[in-house]
Amino acid sequence: MPETYDLTVKNMFSDMADDIISYLTGFKIKKLDELNIEFTRVERRNSDMIFKCETDETETKEIAIHIEFQSENDTTMPYRMLRYAAEIMEKHKLLPYQVVIYIGNSKAQMDNGLSYTVGNNKLDYTYKILDAGEIRFLDIAKTNYFDLYPLLPVIDREKRIEEGEKYLRICVDLIKEAPVNINKKKDILFKAELLSGIVYSQEVIKKIFEEVEKMLRLEESSTYKMIIEKGIKEGMEKGIKEGIKEGMEKGKAEIVLKLLNKKFKGLPKKYEEKVLGSDIKTLDRITDDIFDMEKPEDLDKYFA
Repeated sequence: MPETYDLTVKNMFSDMADDIISYLTGFKIKKLDELNIEFTRVERRNSDMIFKCETDETETKEIAIHIEFQSENDTTMPYRMLRYAAEIMEKHKLLPYQVVIYIGNSKAQMDNGLSYTVGNNKLDYTYKILDAGEIRFLDIAKTNYFDLYPLLPVIDREKRIEEGEKYLRICVDLIKEAPVNINKKKDILFKAELLSGIVYSQEVIKKIFEEVEKMLRLEESSTYKMIIEKGIKEGMEKGIKEGIKEGMEKGKAEIVLKLLNKKFKGLPKKYEEKVLGSDIKTLDRITDDIFDMEKPEDLDKYFA
């Protein structure tokens, strides 16, 4: 795996929350501690991520969650993972649950274990391979796992290939509209831009990310802050509960409009008004189906 991407993804998930680990592993867990092991006897390299975790889904309450990131297919991965498993058990006396997260451009084509029988010797070893390209865009876009947003450019391989540059614009727009502070957005965008290099040309990446960087500078301007403060004040005057609900619907509607305008290179005014007047349920339905729409008129069924 290229060192640049290795360092990026390792940094990206070094402080991952319990629910994000659960999303990646499929386990309901509680993270207890981070265990960074240097495999000196194996390859003199650090493992990507190892966490001591607590779960009720295995016979052993405490286990080690071991996550490796891979941007290229590696035929030696099963041997590496087996050596890592042995080191984890020896050093920490914990049974490891291992996941390889593949973020490459092409499909994952690595074996997920080793198996053989020689006389009375037998080995049956497997681990999980998660191909990020098989994760659907909406599966992450609909969550609140904003720390996973940097992966958006390298997921949903089918849609990414079908939409090309447009797909990257949609990813960047979603990050730009995420309900996090400006510094968090910059951090997510920086990581997303770096990972984009796995699947997009530098020319495309530069063009798209420079546009959003200009928008973020605008958001930091005093004029923008005055508008936000005015909106908050008006929301408080309407009542906290009503203001929160209205704010959520307005924010969701604006995100949907951004996506639709990118999809159709402009949206007729009548549809903009309908989207802005829609409730959360309708907006979620539109977001779920947006990649399958071919023309603005496909929106009519959501407003019938």
